[in-house]
Amino acid sequence: MMSPRLTDTTWRDGWYRYAHRIPSPNFGARPIGAAVDLVVIHSISLPPGTFGGDEVTRLFTNTLDWAAHPYFDKIRGLEVSSHFYIRRGGELIQFVSCESRAWHAGVSHYRGRENCNDDSIGIELEGIEGGVFEVAQYETLVSLCSAIAAGYPIQYVAGHEHISGPRKQDPGPGFNWATLMHGLSWPDRVFPESIRGLA
Repeated sequence: MMSPRLTDTTWRDGWYRYAHRIPSPNFGARPIGAAVDLVVIHSISLPPGTFGGDEVTRLFTNTLDWAAHPYFDKIRGLEVSSHFYIRRGGELIQFVSCESRAWHAGVSHYRGRENCNDDSIGIELEGIEGGVFEVAQYETLVSLCSAIAAGYPIQYVAGHEHISGPRKQDPGPGFNWATLMHGLSWPDRVFPESIRGLA
């Protein structure tokens, strides 16, 4: 964990070779000198609680039909993205190169820094805030976090709730931090204080 950036074929210009690549237009350059040392875990489904469709992918690529569901009117015009999206079955999609700044965190503060988009990698899990997640999702998340830490100087892992609460509360109480911590076997100090010691 937290080793120097690899030069093998696992990563190419910030794209992970084991993820299905669907580029999003919603990204920007990271600030010069930004150390990508934080992984942020989110949850998302569209409409909320509906799984298996392509609505999240369409949201992240600015192709969502705003008229397709009443809920979409509440987020009409929203331009957001995440580096990664893990479906209920464990399938992995990447929307933004990890070399770039995805638009996932919004107004945020963590480890003494503002604007977590600048130096973090965002991972969305298909699910609802407070809901439970599938074994396959945890398996993909563990392997993805391990790969990210082999390519980037990761020092912290947090939920959206830890960097943007009370504005955001995902992934929420249904997310099993102990499963992630046990799977990664990383030091407790990597995780938010409120969940340390769970593994």
